[in-house]
Amino acid sequence: MKNTTLLAASLAVGAVGGATGAFAGGMDRSGQSINAIFETGTYVELSFGSVNPDVSGYFPHPLAGDLESGNMAASYTQIAGAYKRDLSDQLSMALIIDQPFGADVDYPATTSYPLAGSTATVDTWAVTALLRYKFNDRFSVHGGVRHLSTKGEVDLYSSGSNFYNMSTSTESDWGYLVGAAYEIPDIALRASLTYNSQIDIDFTADEVSALGANTSDLAVSLPQSVNFDFQTGIAADTLLMFSARWAEWTKTTIAPDDYVTIIGDNLVDHDNDTISYSLGVGRRFNDKLSGSLSVGYEKSYGGIQGNLAPRDGYTSLTAGLKYQMTEQTAISGGVSYVWVGDANTTISGIDTEFTDNTAIGFGLKLSHHF
Repeated sequence: MKNTTLLAASLAVGAVGGATGAFAGGMDRSGQSINAIFETGTYVELSFGSVNPDVSGYFPHPLAGDLESGNMAASYTQIAGAYKRDLSDQLSMALIIDQPFGADVDYPATTSYPLAGSTATVDTWAVTALLRYKFNDRFSVHGGVRHLSTKGEVDLYSSGSNFYNMSTSTESDWGYLVGAAYEIPDIALRASLTYNSQIDIDFTADEVSALGANTSDLAVSLPQSVNFDFQTGIAADTLLMFSARWAEWTKTTIAPDDYVTIIGDNLVDHDNDTISYSLGVGRRFNDKLSGSLSVGYEKSYGGIQGNLAPRDGYTSLTAGLKYQMTEQTAISGGVSYVWVGDANTTISGIDTEFTDNTAIGFGLKLSHHF
């Protein structure tokens, strides 16, 4: 079953990972994959994804009836890249660039929804430098450092009136990752476990509200997480894949001083840590073409969700194809369809309902072995 190893890089799932990641717990997007470090020889990849959510709900106004929100989740793109090379027979390195976390909120201003016109964005970029040491053909360890840069902005409206604005400085800080892997190359088996540390970032926040224009310090922690990835050949040219990611979102809060003074609560917080799962099958059809199909899942926890993230878990289906253009170069493409978990939020003590929402994502990845 050695031919199944050719499928390890066939997944276009990675090219559209942002589609499911956008609806994972908290602000997860890329999933912080380090799979490039396991590629053979010298390797480079570049991926692009586009995610188009359709998330809407309604506010049951006691006099005016149900006020529809319109689609409050803005479309966005994801870009990632990786470079890997062997430094010796046992030691290899990789540089990975991705956008691990993010948010894009845009309540349409043309509706009668209480939050109409409210917007929020969180943008991040991460550069990960990684080393892997192979003790033998089966056991290896890996670890490295991650530099994360981020900024955020929010404009909040209530019944047509802009009552709060906040923008942060662009700041960055460092974290680390460490892990291990076990492989049986003859059957394309690989199990890897990676721990990603929490990254604490200190911002300057410029706030404008009824309290005036003020500048304050804002500390935000982006979560520690654990990624488990498993694959194995189950038949000639057929690969089974499973992954799970735990992220400690309960330690992430955004609490600007003036917002807390006015509202009496955090701008963003999370009641639950999350675990996201993916299970899939890859198949090589011939020397040029291979494909994959996977299902993703994250549990719905219930309770009240935030108005900037009215979702609770998800189920997804992702299909991908890879075309081997030459012996060294391949292009992958895929599509993800996401069923977003139903959620309730609260405005002025009245529960809203967000149901039957979806998202679709498309992705492309170009990869080359030297």
